[in-house]
Amino acid sequence: MKSDHIVLSTIALTAAVLPLGARSAGAAGAKEMSKDIIAVQIRKQGFECKNPESATRDPAASKPDDSAWILKCEGATYKVLLIPKMAAKVEKLPDEPQSTEQKH
Repeated sequence: MKSDHIVLSTIALTAAVLPLGARSAGAAGAKEMSKDIIAVQIRKQGFECKNPESATRDPAASKPDDSAWILKCEGATYKVLLIPKMAAKVEKLPDEPQSTEQKH
């Protein structure tokens, strides 16, 4: 499909340009771009990610060639390990507990 080709081209182009942009434009711009790109990747793998809210790099889980991200979407949070030329490893994280403070 034409739209799949466009998405793949966008991902490939962004993957090639992202390291350059991160060095010259700062990490904030890269993170904003990353949330949408990572959301596209996990959707292609069957995960639901409506309205990606943020993508935060997880340096402790990252490796030299593999980058780990915490992706927050509307209604779900994922830990995503991006590995070049392979499908991402995606782990759905438990929902954050809501405040259940009761007044007596």
